[in-house]
Amino acid sequence: MHLKKLSLINYKNFESKDFELDTKINCLVGNNGVGKTNVLDAIYHLSVGKSYFNPVATQNIRHGSDFFVIDGEFEKNDRSEKIICSLKKGNKKIIKRNAKAYDKLSDHIGFLPLVIISPADRDLIIEGSDTRRRFVDSVISQQNKDYLNNLITYNKVLQQRNALLKYFAANNTFNADNLEIYDQQLTELSKPIYNARKEFLEVFVPIFIERYKSISSGNEQVGLSYKSHLHDASLDELLKQHLNRDKALQFTSQGIHKDDLSFEIEEYPIKKFGSQGQQKSFLIALKLAQFDFIKEKAGVSPILLLDDIFDKLDEKRVSHIVSLLEDDHFGQLFISDTHAERTEKVVSKTHQSYKIFKL
Repeated sequence: MHLKKLSLINYKNFESKDFELDTKINCLVGNNGVGKTNVLDAIYHLSVGKSYFNPVATQNIRHGSDFFVIDGEFEKNDRSEKIICSLKKGNKKIIKRNAKAYDKLSDHIGFLPLVIISPADRDLIIEGSDTRRRFVDSVISQQNKDYLNNLITYNKVLQQRNALLKYFAANNTFNADNLEIYDQQLTELSKPIYNARKEFLEVFVPIFIERYKSISSGNEQVGLSYKSHLHDASLDELLKQHLNRDKALQFTSQGIHKDDLSFEIEEYPIKKFGSQGQQKSFLIALKLAQFDFIKEKAGVSPILLLDDIFDKLDEKRVSHIVSLLEDDHFGQLFISDTHAERTEKVVSKTHQSYKIFKL
């Protein structure tokens, strides 16, 4: 699978821009602020239906305009697939596949598998548990539609339960029967979500550890583990045990919406004890493991976006990334970098075809 053509209209800093792309390596080079990352984000948008960097959809429209259009022509399984993502202020976002609009944007997830590696991934280490949950959810959702639908429904029911807890507090009242309806729904929905996350991580963690070993030449021990309230009890039990706490807090304190991942190096939290290079290697290994997992499940190579990949890596780790580019395991790659000479030096060493776009 690969992207053949990309066209942007009023997307972020681009008024109008067209790209004819190489089937293997595409390099976007230029100074900071010229829009290299925006091109990668447009490709991400076509795959996932939203921006990787800015969740407020209208803020991706170019200043002074009232709409954007991203138009991509892909080839997948020897078929041409035209995907258009558009948004007009005041309207809902539309994604069309071969001129037919999706009824639900979630139906598009997983059709064009993609993995992005970016400096923004550092949020996975330094931010709260919701960032790490989103990572797990995005990987599983690309190949499991039931999981995505269960997750969407769970979050809706959770919002309703939280709204009811707030209503009880505001009106100094309580109705156990009303709450029980939401408790039963959350309990039933949490089971397949929890099981899918557990099964995913059982497969994913060994892949991740192997990837990290190859990047760090096996010199460091890393760990990745799943933390969940549901390890110890069913959600039904937990909701009953913490009812008084939830009434006081006015939100649901237990459940799969509190799940987390623990990232460790030499058995210590990587957030506190990992160097910048180690943290970046950890994140690259995490994303390459994501690539391996999705490729295995989808049966096609995801598009791989490498945003500012060479920053903060020592020469040894950079040379490992270069060796990856020579690996036919990967399909189409996009690389952004501020140093045109460095990028050309790296990709010219590979046996792959490539194009360099100077922005």
